[in-house]
Amino acid sequence: METRTATEIEQSTERLLNDLKAVVNDGEALLKAGVEDLTERGMAARERLASALEMAKETRRRIQERAVEGARATDRFVHENPYRSVGLAFGVGLLIGVILNRK
Repeated sequence: METRTATEIEQSTERLLNDLKAVVNDGEALLKAGVEDLTERGMAARERLASALEMAKETRRRIQERAVEGARATDRFVHENPYRSVGLAFGVGLLIGVILNRK
């Protein structure tokens, strides 16, 4: 099982949010560019794309909310338990140092 640091998770979440934002922007641009194509097949494709864009926007919003909630919870824990947080960080650092020095 691979463990990831908070920084890696934050960077991964940020990349995902940026990717979702780019997809939404590209999709909206495609919708605007495809206004002239009013065939039945084109309309169906356009409706599917609009639906997918709405789902992507909602997913992005939920991911962003969860990331903010996680950051706030971590911040609250560290402020409420400063010594425990320092001890935990020290223990994790020590464990990682021992594991890295074994190899």
